[in-house]
Amino acid sequence: MNVKLSIPEHFKPEKTGEVWRVPYQQLAADAEQWRRAHKLKPAAQDAFRVCLLLVDVQNTFCIPDFELFVTGRSGTGAVEDNQRLCRFIYENLGTISQICPTMDTHQVMQIFHSIFLVNEQGEHPAPFSLISAEDINHGTWKFNPELCKSLDTDAEKVNTYLRHYAAQLKNSGKYDLTIWPYHAMLGGIGHALVSAVEEAVFFHSIARLSQPDFQVKGDNPLTENYSVLSPEVLKDQNGHCVAQRNNSLVLKLLDFDAVIIAGQAKSHCVASSIDDLLKSIHQSDPAMAERVYLLEDCMSPVVIPGVIDYTDAANEAFERFAKAGMHIVQSTTPMQDWPGTIQAMQEI
Repeated sequence: MNVKLSIPEHFKPEKTGEVWRVPYQQLAADAEQWRRAHKLKPAAQDAFRVCLLLVDVQNTFCIPDFELFVTGRSGTGAVEDNQRLCRFIYENLGTISQICPTMDTHQVMQIFHSIFLVNEQGEHPAPFSLISAEDINHGTWKFNPELCKSLDTDAEKVNTYLRHYAAQLKNSGKYDLTIWPYHAMLGGIGHALVSAVEEAVFFHSIARLSQPDFQVKGDNPLTENYSVLSPEVLKDQNGHCVAQRNNSLVLKLLDFDAVIIAGQAKSHCVASSIDDLLKSIHQSDPAMAERVYLLEDCMSPVVIPGVIDYTDAANEAFERFAKAGMHIVQSTTPMQDWPGTIQAMQEI
């Protein structure tokens, strides 16, 4: 079992809530030296393989004043989460075999953005509006016909699909269609990984000779995509495929000896991703849930003061995950003291 390593001098926790250019070349040289100094072996030689799945640790969710900063109840949730996350990565460089960051990725014309819908007055729904199946069925909100050419479609077709889509969401028992502020826009600064986390991921890649596996999600204009493993709706009203599950990532995760999950937001994209992973585990071997570790102090729920607080809902979901066999752990607890499968590392 690898012991905790010290934190490299370049990591400045007080800058975790800021954006900057990562100095790749100097960082690569430092990581090469770090590997030699700490006698770190290439990740390909790991007898016990550990994956760190980072869900949407992007500026848009993690930097104050960006579009969907995840405050949690503390008001500074995502910043504090990422301070702990970076420390965890550096301290466990010798144990983490590969890092898989997911990237929420959007363009302007998508089903959850204001521009997609209009009412009879030609107005768009405000950000954070919840659009119910009844709203769609009653014609309160319809597809914006001005987008037909850009999306290469026609209004009647999309309005029929919208009724199906809203019904699917209602039947799933999850969220109503939520209108989100424009965020994680492809090509924009909000889409990028948090600089401090990007720095840690890059440093790990050089120090362990392990390519990070970036996973893009959310770029389909016709469905929401909270989970990295599956969009919310997969088929249209005629049974035709609209989007696909990320089955290759499911298989990849289940092939690791342990999977550690962190990121934002605990109540939405993190919880949805864990839910989908758990469904796949139940279809394969329920005992595999023992391999999954939820890094609870490196994630926060969505809280909009005076509007909505998803803290309790997130906690209820995590209680369900724990009952299924997954482990809720803290980044500050040494990994050798974590329960379950990962204790086998001490014998390798």
